[in-house]
Amino acid sequence: MFDFFSVLIPFLLIHTICDFYLQTDRWVEAKKARTYRSPELYLHATLQGVALLVPAMALGIDWRSTVCLIVIVAVSHFIIDLWKVTTPKGDKLAYFVIDQALHVSVLAAIAFHVADGASIDAVLQHERFSDGVLVVFAYVLILKPTSIVIGAVLNKYPIVNSAIDTDTDAVTDTDGVAVPVSDKTANVSGLVAGGELIGYLERLLILTFMLVGSYAAVGFVLAAKSIFRFGELNQSANRSMTEYVLIGSLISVVITTLIGALVSLGVGIKFK
Repeated sequence: MFDFFSVLIPFLLIHTICDFYLQTDRWVEAKKARTYRSPELYLHATLQGVALLVPAMALGIDWRSTVCLIVIVAVSHFIIDLWKVTTPKGDKLAYFVIDQALHVSVLAAIAFHVADGASIDAVLQHERFSDGVLVVFAYVLILKPTSIVIGAVLNKYPIVNSAIDTDTDAVTDTDGVAVPVSDKTANVSGLVAGGELIGYLERLLILTFMLVGSYAAVGFVLAAKSIFRFGELNQSANRSMTEYVLIGSLISVVITTLIGALVSLGVGIKFK
């Protein structure tokens, strides 16, 4: 009798080892250069399937199911990898995420089929299903929607003599908020979209620490960000930029903290 996660986790372990540790850079470049004519593409796909013999034997899956498992994973991995290497700009982060999501989805579907007693109704009726949906909703809410809210609040406070985005004539702060600037002669500095990523990571960390009850770690995140930003703001002669960063950061923290507190109460996490 198999549990869904007891099947999925070994499958994911094998996938990770084969995709990131046993696949060399030479294989990756060969697949990009020769696509479907590359022996490395066929070898890699076959390895992904055959390697699943290890967890299949450990779990005691019957041989018919094991053969089907190997064939499905090898063929699906070949098709997905072929799509990626034949797609223009397939080495972009978005394509990597899609590629891995497709591989994981195939393994999850197989694990769902192999697991005894697993069904859509069983998942929907699970006592923790609503808690899981609430947590996922919280993570979705703190990313783009929160950035839009912060941008709406700060939109009436233009920044003078600040780094601008040459495409949008706007500043992107550490929370990923684009705000119009009044001086278009300012110099551009910093990573493109770097502020957005920093804001996302900050909110993800704060919410995660709140959900696991590690509130001291939340303070550590805020202190670390303050230390890194102190030098830049201390040397800046632009007071509006300093105020902008502080207000944007505080709004970001307040929203994430409130969402984290509400979700913690919803799922029954006790405050310490």
